[in-house]
Amino acid sequence: MINFQGLDLNLLMTLDVLLKERNVTRAAQRLHLSQPSVSVQLKKLREMFGDPLLLPGPRGMTPTALAESLQAPLADALTALEQAVQPAREFDPTTAKGTWRLAAADYGEATILRRALPSILRQAPQCRIAVSQVKPRTLAASMESGELELAFHTADAAPPGLKSSALFTEHYVLAGRKDHPQLQQPLDMDRFCHLEHVMVSPNGGGFSGGTDQVLAMLGHKRKVVLSVPHFNFLCQLLESSDLVAMVPSRLIPGTGLKTHPVPFQAPSFQMVMLWHEKHHNDAAHRWLRQSIRDSVKAQGAPSS
Repeated sequence: MINFQGLDLNLLMTLDVLLKERNVTRAAQRLHLSQPSVSVQLKKLREMFGDPLLLPGPRGMTPTALAESLQAPLADALTALEQAVQPAREFDPTTAKGTWRLAAADYGEATILRRALPSILRQAPQCRIAVSQVKPRTLAASMESGELELAFHTADAAPPGLKSSALFTEHYVLAGRKDHPQLQQPLDMDRFCHLEHVMVSPNGGGFSGGTDQVLAMLGHKRKVVLSVPHFNFLCQLLESSDLVAMVPSRLIPGTGLKTHPVPFQAPSFQMVMLWHEKHHNDAAHRWLRQSIRDSVKAQGAPSS
């Protein structure tokens, strides 16, 4: 049995990082220790638990069953302890230093971050922001591990268990180049379906989306001839071809595209901001979240 009174907190912090990194060198870098020091601490941990904890593997170190059972409760306990011993203090963006790590798809970058980030960096001049491509399948794990602090995603596809804040509701509009020869007159359902459509498929290769589900319920099917991974590329294609697309309305301003009424109720979606419970009460994180909310509110809804 482990003597809790003689437990070394530094060893538990090292174990927490080792279980996240699964690599002694990277763990040492995060802990600001030398690699031999971390190896010595790992040896002490093995003796303390009577278990190897981490075993060499082809892609780093592999945790034992005991180590896997310790990872989540250990991380939660250390987070709770850190919050308990650090009294809450006001966040001053003018003197703060640090790096925020955010994730968004190109739609979120264009409609949320493009306006919000310059203002945040002006207010917090000594802070940095890293933006990466959102990966829905690993989003919850990345936030739990601390790799990400904030993400932007559609509400219907947001991972469960994360804190969220609704930012706005978006709707799709039919868009094409301004002088598109087939968009000079109002569209009925048959003409809409026979147009050559392009759509965004973030995972690649998809030819069906929300619009197609609506059409199927009405007994129709459109002609989707091309799928692309990003909205930026989609808009460029529309400007230089006779392709059309159902595009989120907030992406239209500033392009050379014209929108057209469709003969059915176009689908919509809600954009949300996501974060992990561990950051919920952090003063800096609260300031960041509110700054983004304020930026979105100031933008308002796009004119139709």
